[in-house]
Amino acid sequence: MRNFDVIVLGGGAAGLMCAFAAGQRGRRVIVLESSNKIGKKILMSGGGRCNFTNLHCDPSRFISANPHFCISALQRYTQWDFVALVEKHNIAYYEKTAGQLFCERSSRDILGMLEAECDSAGVQILTHCEVQAVRQPDDFEVASNMGEFSAAALVIATGGLSIPKMGASDFGYRLARQFGLNVLDTRPGLVPFTFTGAIHEITERLSGVSLPATVQAGQQTFAEDILFTHRGLSGPAALQASSYWTPGEDIVIDLLPTTDAAALLLHAKTNSRKTLLRSVLSEHLPKALVTELQNLCWPTTADKPIGDWPDAGLRQLAATLNGWTVRPAGTEGYRTAEVTLGGIDTNELSSKTMQCIRRPGLYCIGEVVDVTGHLGGFNFQWAWSSAQAAANAI
Repeated sequence: MRNFDVIVLGGGAAGLMCAFAAGQRGRRVIVLESSNKIGKKILMSGGGRCNFTNLHCDPSRFISANPHFCISALQRYTQWDFVALVEKHNIAYYEKTAGQLFCERSSRDILGMLEAECDSAGVQILTHCEVQAVRQPDDFEVASNMGEFSAAALVIATGGLSIPKMGASDFGYRLARQFGLNVLDTRPGLVPFTFTGAIHEITERLSGVSLPATVQAGQQTFAEDILFTHRGLSGPAALQASSYWTPGEDIVIDLLPTTDAAALLLHAKTNSRKTLLRSVLSEHLPKALVTELQNLCWPTTADKPIGDWPDAGLRQLAATLNGWTVRPAGTEGYRTAEVTLGGIDTNELSSKTMQCIRRPGLYCIGEVVDVTGHLGGFNFQWAWSSAQAAANAI
């Protein structure tokens, strides 16, 4: 049995951050990672450039059964604190859309930074380490294919269910339940929608076409690009909306989010009477999309000049353009989801320390907890902030 002060289960963003921060405070730390290498999700994120935080990070950008839970950790380790760490390591970065910060060069810079910090803090890291059992006779004892380890503190940083091909599993949730913690139902978040029937045929033909739009799911509306795919609908606005979508409900897409479609069409009727409707719309929308809309909404009057359309007909079409209501069949699921919604109930944890209230010495951080960020670096910031909260308390 090898003895440590802290055992961290999971070598992802949260686990590595917690490990070196605890190590810097003089704790003897070991990280146990089941896959062949650490930081896989870091490496693939942001198209290989890692959207490591967001300048506009605040609690309203997170989803949880307890929306107030994330406030403490986010306030005590902010996006500016992480930016300072990035700058300390001379990592070049740039701001993309709406405060999103990316590495100028590669995601490997962020992982290299975490590895360097772990190394300087004396953290031991084992990969290919399959945990076989966890017990707590007094200290926590972890049995694995690489030996047995014990520590007074155990950190569950095992992530969620998203992208199973990268090693994601339900291990963290099973372990939490083993220790008597409540785990809320999980589902994929930040994930493309899928469709069946006629709408699927349309999205399949439009695969690769993107445009600015807004997508509404429930009471939440997101304005950014959408991307039609051979399965359905993706792009930032759709991914964001998916986290608020309930199966069986409609989503509403505004294809002209900055334009009053009724005013546009009625103005064209007055000023361009002999112009075809598709020609008017092709100045504002991709032509392939206009063709599909024509086949869907006005197939029998395709060659009628806009001047011959009744106002009521134009207003009806405008309502579709500004509020195309469709019902997804589902989503692409965990296979392509960027995050997992739900997880370990925050009522089980201290918001200041991430320690289990009923199980002292047990900490839960990162995606395994029921805190999920919006698209744009917020989930990484939750990983950094929750990890620091735990490390400062251990």
